[in-house]
Amino acid sequence: MFISNISIKNFRNFDSISVDFRDGINLLIGQNNAGKSNLLRALGIIFDSSTKKQLSINDIYNNIPLEELKLHSPKVSITVILSQSKNEDLMGDELVTVSNWLISLQEPYLAQIQYEFFLPEAHEAKYRDDMQDVSSKEEAWEVINDNFIRLYINKTWVGEPDNQVQIDGESLNKFDFQFLDAIRDVERDMFSGKNTLLKNVIDFFIDYDIKSDKNLTEEEQSEQIASRKKEFDSTSQLLVEKLQSRLKSGNKEILSYADGIGASFDKSEPDLEGKITESELYSILQLILKQNTGMSIPISNNGLGYNNLIFMSLLLAKMQVDSDGKYLGSNAKVFPILAIEEPEAHLHPTMQFQFIKFLKKNISENKVKQIFITSHSTHVTSSTQLDDIICLYKENGKSEVAYPGRVFFDIESSESGESKKDKLDSKKYVQRFLDATKSNMLFAEKIIFVEGIAEQLLIPVFADYIGKSLEEHHISVINIGGRYFEHFLYLFDNNKEGTIKRKIACITDLDPTRKERDKEKAKFKKCYPFEMNADLSIYDYGLNLSMEKYEEGKHPNIRSFMQDKIYGKTLEYQLAFENEKCRLLLTPSLQNKDELDDLMTLIEENKPLDDILVKLRESDENNRVIDSITKSNEDSWNDVIKKKAIFASRYLNSVGKGENALELSSELRENLSKKDTEEFIEFNVPTYIKEAIEWMCEDI
Repeated sequence: MFISNISIKNFRNFDSISVDFRDGINLLIGQNNAGKSNLLRALGIIFDSSTKKQLSINDIYNNIPLEELKLHSPKVSITVILSQSKNEDLMGDELVTVSNWLISLQEPYLAQIQYEFFLPEAHEAKYRDDMQDVSSKEEAWEVINDNFIRLYINKTWVGEPDNQVQIDGESLNKFDFQFLDAIRDVERDMFSGKNTLLKNVIDFFIDYDIKSDKNLTEEEQSEQIASRKKEFDSTSQLLVEKLQSRLKSGNKEILSYADGIGASFDKSEPDLEGKITESELYSILQLILKQNTGMSIPISNNGLGYNNLIFMSLLLAKMQVDSDGKYLGSNAKVFPILAIEEPEAHLHPTMQFQFIKFLKKNISENKVKQIFITSHSTHVTSSTQLDDIICLYKENGKSEVAYPGRVFFDIESSESGESKKDKLDSKKYVQRFLDATKSNMLFAEKIIFVEGIAEQLLIPVFADYIGKSLEEHHISVINIGGRYFEHFLYLFDNNKEGTIKRKIACITDLDPTRKERDKEKAKFKKCYPFEMNADLSIYDYGLNLSMEKYEEGKHPNIRSFMQDKIYGKTLEYQLAFENEKCRLLLTPSLQNKDELDDLMTLIEENKPLDDILVKLRESDENNRVIDSITKSNEDSWNDVIKKKAIFASRYLNSVGKGENALELSSELRENLSKKDTEEFIEFNVPTYIKEAIEWMCEDI
């Protein structure tokens, strides 16, 4: 059995939402105030016996329209569906526990429990009367708070709600809901044997070598444990007798005061006697850390992160205790649930990976049935399977839910063949890709996908040059390492159900290519823009138009941006093409720097095209550029454009992408600090990137 769905209406930030869960680990991620913690609290209202069932007015969704508030009183509803697990023993305790909750007897069975917080019908008429003259939502909530919230009641139903069968406490007590909030004092909660948590764990695991010995029958186990207890009683009684012996003379003096005050009467007098029990001795036990040096230190001297892990391990041990039928009999829990809020609050990245691994192990060993985690951590996210992730986000002020593992294909679909294989391959690719930096895409409000490290390094500074702030607009730049956009767009396509509805820009290179027509097994190779379609009798030509279907106006939330289809090639080429006079491009690691500087000077002085061609040093690649550009007679390729193209080609062949981008980013930032001074050098952000940034910064 597992919790497969929760539907919430009018609770805190949720007006209406339905969230599906998986058997095992469920990781709830998303931006602040999307409702992650409130979702756990909704589960707690149902399953946590320590949670107050009577809510306050602050627990009711407060953005209900005034017209609706006038028609009827607001009601909070939380409905949970429990489903049959794979390989579940239908003769086991789980099905018995929810037998009265069933709404479907067919396999997999479904059980339902519904909590409601509402105004009884007897008060509805007065409620509507009091609301008649209300003119604003603020006034309406004041009326509810002043006159009606004290009259609200809560009920929990099981099975079909229309039957109004109320929950029985015995069945609900079979659920063990343990909630760890983000702000917790673990030292207060666990480190003394006087504490219930540690006491219960010790009580269960004492004599565990006997209890866990499968070679012994239950009767043999009981006999051996009884023998140890008897031995303990004998030994502990000797200690008591020694203590009494040491107090013998002093005891008379202490108790002499009883005679003086008149406490001794009717031939009786006070005395000291005692017996040590095992559980009483637990209180003297303290958790310590044994170091490999042989020294021991108190656990309170340990770091908060490690103590949190120790606390969780103890809590899981207690959950194991509470679900052990042999130990607790009919009082044993049937369904242990662990809910953890923001585990990263006290754990550094390496420990976050270890933490998820630890939880997976406990799930596999059935020490806990289901785990719910809320997190903002990309490290926690990257160590979790895509199918286990549930993304909560805000869309037009409303909380929405997305399932990154589902979006690659419809679970109910009969899709097969190549299409299904392609989507499965995409899912695997995204899963491998989501490391601690890339998983940031699941948290971002807007995303710019780029092909390489150069764009990733340069786009933030490009945004500053055009007066836009990526940070203020909550835009993340994600480098996908090639033309793999389609793999990731499954996650964000507004045309599909269950996706994360986000504004997405994809910046890609045109990468013109050509291949020889009559040559067997010829492959497309890179070419220059001015070579395109120049020799159609010899070559086939191509452009990277894989993202053409996402051009402006073709998709509701995804848009592609690329260089001009006549003059464009790559980012580096475009940088030089649009900044042929900007010496900021001449970074330290750039090859042929002197030659490029000379070309800039010739362009600045408006020298003839031939002077620029002559300046190119002798090489096969330069000869190719000279030959191709002199042959180009297209009207669009005038001498001004050709000069820019020559410089761009030479620059492209002189640059190392990653290193140059890092240096150029630094040069551009330093230059920007000189803005409005004579030292500032004008720089043009490539047009297609400027358009992408401006579109992303638009309010929609």
